Amino acid sequence: MKKAFMKKKKSKNSKASKSKATVRSTVVSTRTKNNKTVLSEQDKKHFSDLLRLFDKNGFPHRANYLFLGDYVDRGKHCLETILLLFSYKMIFRNHFFLLRGNHECPNINKQYGFYDEVVRRYKKPGVWFAFQQVFTHMPLTALVGGKIFLQDLRIIRRPFDNPQVGTLAMDVLWSDPSIFEKDYGPNSRGVSVVFGKHALWKTLKKLKIDMVVRAHQVVQDGYEFFANRRLVTIFSAPFYCGQFNNAAAVMQVSRQLVCSFVVLRPRKKVARRRLMPAK
Repeated sequence: MKKAFMKKKKSKNSKASKSKATVRSTVVSTRTKNNKTVLSEQDKKHFSDLLRLFDKNGFPHRANYLFLGDYVDRGKHCLETILLLFSYKMIFRNHFFLLRGNHECPNINKQYGFYDEVVRRYKKPGVWFAFQQVFTHMPLTALVGGKIFLQDLRIIRRPFDNPQVGTLAMDVLWSDPSIFEKDYGPNSRGVSVVFGKHALWKTLKKLKIDMVVRAHQVVQDGYEFFANRRLVTIFSAPFYCGQFNNAAAVMQVSRQLVCSFVVLRPRKKVARRRLMPAK
């Protein structure tokens, strides 16, 4: 897999290794040309909801996709989710993009479930290590149409395993917006910072962009605006962990950079779905 994130060159590595290349070659500034780009956040254990998302918005051969990270941990079907996404990335590498979230770091996904799932099903910790090698090459951000920023700035060097305290990579992966801060303040997570609307506005002006789209937090309606709609948080896992009665959402961006949202409500019973529509 690693070839999809890197420059093309011959390799005899495993599928996970090929995935790493696919990730590495993803252009950080993703300027899409198709009519619609679908932005989605974590789907983790919600594998059936990932298929539901594709049913609703079109499978990757019909639409651009940009996923914002956090594909593993806290669920029973992380492997199905990440392997399907990696497979689509390898097939549709020019219009299917995967960003890295904080759960694509070994110190996090070894603790919150992905390591245990891989070892239980494959009986080999080496498979988990292969996934980590892919994750280290994934970009952290993208730019849509030159105006919409999705939390690798070019100065963040890849590959890297776990982000170091005080680095830009740490802040991109862990920082949160706060209505109680004007600029910056301590984060209750114990890492990185929270930022207020003035800090956001200054950053947008400096980067010459219109909007930030981020993930990383559960929001009740699937999406939530901040700082006069200059930032939006997207969360794409409905009924999160079976504990939150939240909706999920994806953001659609037209060629003219008009943004709209598709909301998926929680549901109790899930039918089995096919992975690709019949031709």
